[in-house]
Amino acid sequence: MAEAGTSFLEQLKSCIVWSWTYLWTLWFFIMLFLVYILRVPLKINDNLTTVSMFLNTLTPKFYVALTGTSSLISGLILIFEWWYFRKYGTSFIEQVSVSHLRPLLGGVDNSAPSTASAANGDADSSRQSVSECKVWRNPLNLFRGAEYNRYTWVTGREPLTYYDMNLSAQDHQTFFTCDTDHLRPADAIMQKAWRERNPQARISAAHEALELNECATAYILLAEEEATTIVEAEKLFKQALKAGEGCYRRSQQLQHHGAQYEAQHRRDTNVLVYIKRRLAMCARKLGRTREAVKMMRDLMKEFPLLSMFNIHENLLEALLELQAYADVQAVLAKYDG
Repeated sequence: MAEAGTSFLEQLKSCIVWSWTYLWTLWFFIMLFLVYILRVPLKINDNLTTVSMFLNTLTPKFYVALTGTSSLISGLILIFEWWYFRKYGTSFIEQVSVSHLRPLLGGVDNSAPSTASAANGDADSSRQSVSECKVWRNPLNLFRGAEYNRYTWVTGREPLTYYDMNLSAQDHQTFFTCDTDHLRPADAIMQKAWRERNPQARISAAHEALELNECATAYILLAEEEATTIVEAEKLFKQALKAGEGCYRRSQQLQHHGAQYEAQHRRDTNVLVYIKRRLAMCARKLGRTREAVKMMRDLMKEFPLLSMFNIHENLLEALLELQAYADVQAVLAKYDG
């Protein structure tokens, strides 16, 4: 019985959505036709004359009072929206429109989780009805310590979700670790640090790794998470660059001696490219945009096949800031698709 009622409601909803989407023009003409047919019984002409006389008798005081009343109501709505946003972090009007009006107009509620008792066929059909969502990497990501934490200090809210942290942790483990980390004590510590959930534990592990030797990835972690300003982050990245270049040169000489050395060289290459890219981003954030553009171009020439960091998107942002639109068009043409 309940299933029959649910199917009836679904059919009724689909009919309403279909009529709203495709037949609104037909309804408009039907209403005009009804108004024309019923103009005499409804005394539309007389009512229009009465309305016209009423409007002509209104004084300017009425319009002043009307404007003041509407402004007062708009101000109260604005104050309520501001209070609701401060308390819940979202707009009340937007929440109502998305949660209640959008489903009535045929929108799909992506936030509704599927119940455990749903059948496999129903779950598959619901997944097909939801448009596919592709997660893109964020090549313009901010510094976690110098920028994201500043937002937390000002607003008291966390700008990064658990999913963001998990995705970045996966990237760190992919780019900054390899199977030979156990051969170097500092890298072994950092391998555990990238898996650590607690920020203070990660920072402590980075300091512990630096006590053993000059570890490039430890400097990276401190620059990303412990530095509170871009200037501090740049200093740490310069120290990371010095250590990373040494590791890169050593692993480059040994990369053909076996699969382990090749994996180590690949990791050291990722570390070096990441450091240089972040240094270019620091230069841009500190106002040295032309220097940042040169650093990014040199990096793309030095490692043309390493595209996983999407350095060209950082370059596009810097070129747009310089209003170098011809260079932007050239970069877009080169990396189209």
